[in-house]
Amino acid sequence: MQPFYEYRHLVGFEETNLVGNVYYVNYLRWQGRCREMFLRELAPEVLADIRDDLKLFTLKVDCEFFAEITAFDELSIRMRLQDLTQTQIGFAFDYVRLPAGGGEELVARGQQRVACMRGPNNDTRPTRVPEQLRLALEPFAAVPAGAAARAAGQPVPVPSEA
Repeated sequence: MQPFYEYRHLVGFEETNLVGNVYYVNYLRWQGRCREMFLRELAPEVLADIRDDLKLFTLKVDCEFFAEITAFDELSIRMRLQDLTQTQIGFAFDYVRLPAGGGEELVARGQQRVACMRGPNNDTRPTRVPEQLRLALEPFAAVPAGAAARAAGQPVPVPSEA
């Protein structure tokens, strides 16, 4: 098994500006799409919980760029578990260009922090990360989340790839 969850994407013209470079906001959209596909494929029980009253609030998102990408570049957006507390999840994303001739090129790197909340929109409160989501994320942490750290609500750091 790979140490990351992978979402593949083919860049379209609508995602670029007049010069042909990809708009910044699309990198953030792809993070969200990667996270959604992860839930759909590996934690469908959590989707049912979201339809009920679980909310995954994005608290922070960022992206650092190393190379430009353009229309029809094929990308692998790779999501890893960065850290996990009782109520929050930290994700790390690598954006890798997959040239037609083979090989890989890291073109960007991003992070995202999500808080789990429950309750009506006018009265949401932090809640524990659902166990099904914890279990689905565990294989994608470079350092497996230990039971003691999880129980204590301690973040479990995951080293980034260089």
